[in-house]
Amino acid sequence: MNNKILIGLYIPLIEKSYDVYIPINKKVGTVKKLIEEGLIELTDHSYVIKEDSNFYSKETGQIYDVNKSVRETDLKNGSRIILI
Repeated sequence: MNNKILIGLYIPLIEKSYDVYIPINKKVGTVKKLIEEGLIELTDHSYVIKEDSNFYSKETGQIYDVNKSVRETDLKNGSRIILI
C-alpha cells in the first residue's frame, strides 16, 4: 500500500467521521469528488455535493489546493482533514 495513505475525515454537515485510504498519485480535487460521491451512497442521498466544498487541515485550517496531487501536499498517514 505504498500508493495510498490513511486519513481521518470529518464531515460537519452530517456530523460523521471516517477513516479513508486515499491514493497519493491523484489530484486532491479528484479525491474530493470520489469521496463526495461515496458520501451520497452512504447517507442515502442526504449528503449534497457543493461546488465550493473543500478539504481543510483539521490542525492548521489550511485549504488543500484541488489542483495539486495528494503527494504534493503535506497529507500523510494519520492526517486529519475536514470536508466543508
